[in-house]
Amino acid sequence: MDIATIIGIVAGLVVIVVSILLDGDIGSFINAPGLAIVFGGTISATLVKFPMKDFIASLKIGFSVAMKNSKNDPNYIYEKSIEMAGLVRKGGLLALESVKVDNELFQRGIGMCTDGHNLDVIRATIDREVVVTIETQEMGENFWRGIGDAAPAWGMIGTLIGLVQMLASLDDPAAIGPAMAIAMLTTFYGAVIANLVAIPLADKLSIKTDADKRVHELIVESVVQIQQNQSPAALGEILSAFLPNTSKSAKDEG
Repeated sequence: MDIATIIGIVAGLVVIVVSILLDGDIGSFINAPGLAIVFGGTISATLVKFPMKDFIASLKIGFSVAMKNSKNDPNYIYEKSIEMAGLVRKGGLLALESVKVDNELFQRGIGMCTDGHNLDVIRATIDREVVVTIETQEMGENFWRGIGDAAPAWGMIGTLIGLVQMLASLDDPAAIGPAMAIAMLTTFYGAVIANLVAIPLADKLSIKTDADKRVHELIVESVVQIQQNQSPAALGEILSAFLPNTSKSAKDEG
Protein backbone atom coordinates (compact mmCIF):
# COMPACT_ATOMS: atom_id res chain seq x y z
CA MET A 1 0.00 0.00 0.00
CA ASP A 2 1.21 3.51 -0.83
CA ILE A 3 0.92 4.94 2.66
CA ALA A 4 1.97 8.40 1.45
CA THR A 5 -1.42 8.90 -0.23
CA ILE A 6 -3.35 8.13 2.94
CA ILE A 7 -0.99 10.17 5.12
CA GLY A 8 -1.27 13.14 2.78
CA ILE A 9 -5.07 13.19 2.68
CA VAL A 10 -5.46 12.60 6.42
CA ALA A 11 -2.80 15.19 7.29
CA GLY A 12 -4.50 17.74 5.06
CA LEU A 13 -7.86 17.15 6.73
CA VAL A 14 -6.27 17.37 10.18
CA VAL A 15 -4.64 20.69 9.32
CA ILE A 16 -7.97 22.09 8.14
CA VAL A 17 -9.93 20.84 11.16
CA VAL A 18 -7.32 22.02 13.67
CA SER A 19 -7.18 25.44 12.03
CA ILE A 20 -10.95 25.72 12.34
CA LEU A 21 -11.05 24.56 15.95
CA LEU A 22 -8.29 26.94 17.05
CA ASP A 23 -10.56 29.91 16.50
CA GLY A 24 -14.05 28.68 15.72
CA ASP A 25 -16.61 25.90 15.63
CA ILE A 26 -16.48 22.97 13.23
CA GLY A 27 -20.27 23.04 13.01
CA SER A 28 -20.21 26.42 11.32
CA PHE A 29 -18.29 24.85 8.42
CA ILE A 30 -20.90 22.16 7.79
CA ASN A 31 -23.62 23.28 5.42
CA ALA A 32 -25.91 20.65 3.88
CA PRO A 33 -27.09 22.75 0.88
CA GLY A 34 -23.51 23.74 0.09
CA LEU A 35 -22.31 20.14 0.26
CA ALA A 36 -25.18 19.04 -1.96
CA ILE A 37 -24.34 21.68 -4.56
CA VAL A 38 -20.63 20.90 -4.72
CA PHE A 39 -20.69 17.09 -4.39
CA GLY A 40 -23.85 16.63 -6.43
CA GLY A 41 -22.76 19.06 -9.11
CA THR A 42 -19.26 17.61 -9.38
CA ILE A 43 -20.58 14.06 -9.74
CA SER A 44 -23.18 15.20 -12.27
CA ALA A 45 -20.61 17.03 -14.39
CA THR A 46 -18.28 14.02 -14.28
CA LEU A 47 -21.10 11.71 -15.37
CA VAL A 48 -21.75 14.00 -18.32
CA LYS A 49 -18.06 13.88 -19.22
CA PHE A 50 -17.58 10.10 -18.91
CA PRO A 51 -19.79 7.12 -19.86
CA MET A 52 -21.12 5.20 -16.86
CA LYS A 53 -18.81 2.20 -17.37
CA ASP A 54 -15.78 4.48 -17.64
CA PHE A 55 -16.96 6.45 -14.59
CA ILE A 56 -17.07 3.33 -12.42
CA ALA A 57 -13.85 1.88 -13.87
CA SER A 58 -11.94 5.15 -13.49
CA LEU A 59 -13.10 5.55 -9.89
CA LYS A 60 -11.69 2.11 -9.06
CA ILE A 61 -8.50 2.69 -11.04
CA GLY A 62 -7.85 6.00 -9.35
CA PHE A 63 -8.00 4.57 -5.85
CA SER A 64 -6.32 1.24 -6.64
CA VAL A 65 -3.32 2.76 -8.42
CA ALA A 66 -2.93 5.69 -6.03
CA MET A 67 -3.29 3.56 -2.90
CA LYS A 68 -1.04 0.69 -3.96
CA ASN A 69 2.69 0.57 -4.55
CA SER A 70 3.61 -0.42 -8.07
CA LYS A 71 4.87 -3.97 -8.56
CA ASN A 72 6.88 -2.79 -11.56
CA ASP A 73 10.31 -2.50 -9.96
CA PRO A 74 12.90 -1.69 -12.66
CA ASN A 75 15.78 -2.97 -10.55
CA TYR A 76 14.05 -6.33 -10.10
CA ILE A 77 13.42 -6.58 -13.87
CA TYR A 78 17.03 -5.67 -14.57
CA GLU A 79 18.52 -8.22 -12.16
CA LYS A 80 16.12 -10.98 -13.24
CA SER A 81 16.91 -10.34 -16.90
CA ILE A 82 20.66 -10.67 -16.31
CA GLU A 83 20.03 -13.89 -14.40
CA MET A 84 17.86 -15.35 -17.18
CA ALA A 85 20.32 -14.30 -19.89
CA GLY A 86 22.95 -16.40 -18.09
CA LEU A 87 20.59 -19.39 -17.95
CA VAL A 88 19.83 -19.11 -21.68
CA ARG A 89 23.54 -18.95 -22.52
CA LYS A 90 24.07 -22.25 -20.66
CA GLY A 91 20.92 -24.21 -21.47
CA GLY A 92 18.98 -22.40 -24.19
CA LEU A 93 15.50 -20.87 -23.91
CA LEU A 94 14.05 -24.08 -22.46
CA ALA A 95 16.14 -23.42 -19.33
CA LEU A 96 13.64 -20.66 -18.50
CA GLU A 97 10.64 -23.00 -18.24
CA SER A 98 11.04 -23.38 -14.48
CA VAL A 99 11.84 -19.71 -13.82
CA LYS A 100 9.16 -17.76 -11.93
CA VAL A 101 8.99 -13.99 -12.39
CA ASP A 102 7.18 -11.67 -9.98
CA ASN A 103 5.75 -9.61 -12.82
CA GLU A 104 2.82 -10.83 -14.90
CA LEU A 105 3.79 -9.11 -18.15
CA PHE A 106 7.42 -10.20 -17.92
CA GLN A 107 6.37 -13.77 -17.09
CA ARG A 108 4.09 -13.87 -20.12
CA GLY A 109 6.85 -12.61 -22.41
CA ILE A 110 9.33 -15.19 -21.16
CA GLY A 111 6.65 -17.87 -21.51
CA MET A 112 6.19 -16.94 -25.16
CA CYS A 113 9.95 -17.25 -25.65
CA THR A 114 10.03 -20.77 -24.22
CA ASP A 115 6.96 -21.69 -26.28
CA GLY A 116 8.89 -20.92 -29.45
CA HIS A 117 7.04 -17.83 -30.69
CA ASN A 118 9.01 -15.64 -33.08
CA LEU A 119 10.28 -12.21 -32.08
CA ASP A 120 7.68 -10.19 -34.00
CA VAL A 121 4.77 -12.03 -32.36
CA ILE A 122 6.29 -11.64 -28.90
CA ARG A 123 6.93 -7.92 -29.34
CA ALA A 124 3.48 -7.25 -30.83
CA THR A 125 1.70 -9.15 -28.03
CA ILE A 126 3.56 -7.41 -25.22
CA ASP A 127 3.24 -3.99 -26.86
CA ARG A 128 -0.52 -4.48 -27.21
CA GLU A 129 -0.91 -5.38 -23.53
CA VAL A 130 1.21 -2.39 -22.52
CA VAL A 131 -0.91 -0.01 -24.60
CA VAL A 132 -4.13 -1.28 -23.01
CA THR A 133 -2.70 -0.97 -19.49
CA ILE A 134 -1.38 2.54 -20.03
CA GLU A 135 -4.60 3.72 -21.67
CA THR A 136 -6.58 2.43 -18.69
CA GLN A 137 -4.36 4.28 -16.22
CA GLU A 138 -4.52 7.46 -18.29
CA MET A 139 -8.31 7.23 -18.26
CA GLY A 140 -8.18 7.12 -14.45
CA GLU A 141 -5.91 10.17 -14.43
CA ASN A 142 -8.28 12.09 -16.73
CA PHE A 143 -11.21 11.15 -14.49
CA TRP A 144 -9.66 12.59 -11.33
CA ARG A 145 -8.34 15.62 -13.15
CA GLY A 146 -11.88 16.19 -14.41
CA ILE A 147 -13.14 16.13 -10.83
CA GLY A 148 -10.38 18.58 -9.92
CA ASP A 149 -11.66 20.93 -12.63
CA ALA A 150 -15.35 20.50 -11.82
CA ALA A 151 -15.25 20.87 -8.02
CA PRO A 152 -14.01 24.50 -7.88
CA ALA A 153 -16.40 25.44 -10.69
CA TRP A 154 -19.34 24.05 -8.74
CA GLY A 155 -18.04 25.79 -5.66
CA MET A 156 -18.29 29.04 -7.60
CA ILE A 157 -21.79 28.14 -8.79
CA GLY A 158 -22.77 27.59 -5.16
CA THR A 159 -21.26 30.95 -4.28
CA LEU A 160 -23.35 32.65 -6.95
CA ILE A 161 -26.48 30.90 -5.72
CA GLY A 162 -25.77 32.03 -2.16
CA LEU A 163 -25.14 35.61 -3.25
CA VAL A 164 -28.38 35.71 -5.23
CA GLN A 165 -30.28 34.38 -2.22
CA MET A 166 -28.58 36.89 0.04
CA LEU A 167 -29.39 39.84 -2.20
CA ALA A 168 -32.99 38.67 -2.47
CA SER A 169 -33.24 38.53 1.33
CA LEU A 170 -31.77 41.89 2.29
CA ASP A 171 -35.06 42.85 3.87
CA ASP A 172 -34.95 39.71 6.05
CA PRO A 173 -31.83 39.71 8.27
CA ALA A 174 -32.52 36.14 9.45
CA ALA A 175 -32.13 34.81 5.90
CA ILE A 176 -28.89 36.59 5.12
CA GLY A 177 -26.74 34.31 7.34
CA PRO A 178 -27.68 30.96 5.71
CA ALA A 179 -27.35 32.46 2.22
CA MET A 180 -23.91 33.86 3.06
CA ALA A 181 -22.87 30.45 4.45
CA ILE A 182 -23.71 28.79 1.14
CA ALA A 183 -21.88 31.53 -0.74
CA MET A 184 -18.67 31.13 1.23
CA LEU A 185 -18.62 27.42 2.07
CA THR A 186 -19.25 26.07 -1.43
CA THR A 187 -16.04 27.72 -2.63
CA PHE A 188 -14.28 26.19 0.37
CA TYR A 189 -15.67 22.70 -0.34
CA GLY A 190 -14.75 22.87 -4.02
CA ALA A 191 -11.19 23.99 -3.25
CA VAL A 192 -10.67 21.19 -0.70
CA ILE A 193 -11.99 18.47 -3.01
CA ALA A 194 -9.86 19.68 -5.90
CA ASN A 195 -6.60 20.50 -4.14
CA LEU A 196 -6.49 17.84 -1.42
CA VAL A 197 -7.95 14.83 -3.24
CA ALA A 198 -8.69 15.04 -6.97
CA ILE A 199 -5.71 16.91 -8.43
CA PRO A 200 -3.10 15.19 -6.18
CA LEU A 201 -4.56 11.79 -7.11
CA ALA A 202 -4.43 12.71 -10.81
CA ASP A 203 -0.81 13.86 -10.45
CA LYS A 204 0.14 10.66 -8.62
CA LEU A 205 -1.51 8.59 -11.35
CA SER A 206 0.44 10.54 -13.96
CA ILE A 207 3.74 9.92 -12.15
CA LYS A 208 3.02 6.20 -11.73
CA THR A 209 1.90 5.88 -15.35
CA ASP A 210 5.13 7.46 -16.59
CA ALA A 211 7.13 5.11 -14.35
CA ASP A 212 5.16 2.09 -15.62
CA LYS A 213 5.81 3.16 -19.22
CA ARG A 214 9.56 3.06 -18.59
CA VAL A 215 9.34 -0.32 -16.87
CA HIS A 216 7.24 -1.73 -19.70
CA GLU A 217 9.85 -0.57 -22.19
CA LEU A 218 12.46 -2.29 -20.03
CA ILE A 219 10.42 -5.51 -20.04
CA VAL A 220 9.96 -5.46 -23.81
CA GLU A 221 13.68 -4.92 -24.40
CA SER A 222 14.60 -7.58 -21.85
CA VAL A 223 12.38 -10.21 -23.47
CA VAL A 224 13.65 -9.34 -26.95
CA GLN A 225 17.31 -9.54 -25.93
CA ILE A 226 16.84 -12.76 -23.96
CA GLN A 227 15.03 -14.33 -26.93
CA GLN A 228 18.03 -13.38 -29.10
CA ASN A 229 20.44 -15.08 -26.65
CA GLN A 230 22.19 -11.87 -25.67
CA SER A 231 25.12 -12.23 -23.26
CA PRO A 232 24.52 -11.11 -19.65
CA ALA A 233 27.25 -8.44 -19.86
CA ALA A 234 25.93 -6.94 -23.08
CA LEU A 235 22.36 -7.15 -21.79
CA GLY A 236 23.35 -5.24 -18.66
CA GLU A 237 24.75 -2.43 -20.78
CA ILE A 238 21.62 -2.29 -22.94
CA LEU A 239 19.14 -2.35 -20.06
CA SER A 240 20.99 0.17 -17.90
CA ALA A 241 19.67 2.90 -20.21
CA PHE A 242 16.13 2.14 -18.97
CA LEU A 243 16.95 2.43 -15.26
CA PRO A 244 16.30 5.53 -13.14
CA ASN A 245 19.39 7.65 -12.53
CA THR A 246 19.49 6.67 -8.85
CA SER A 247 19.60 2.99 -9.76
CA LYS A 248 22.36 3.60 -12.31
CA SER A 249 24.46 5.40 -9.73
CA ALA A 250 24.04 2.61 -7.21
CA LYS A 251 25.06 -0.03 -9.76
CA ASP A 252 28.08 2.02 -10.87
CA GLU A 253 29.22 2.38 -7.26
CA GLY A 254 28.69 -1.36 -6.75
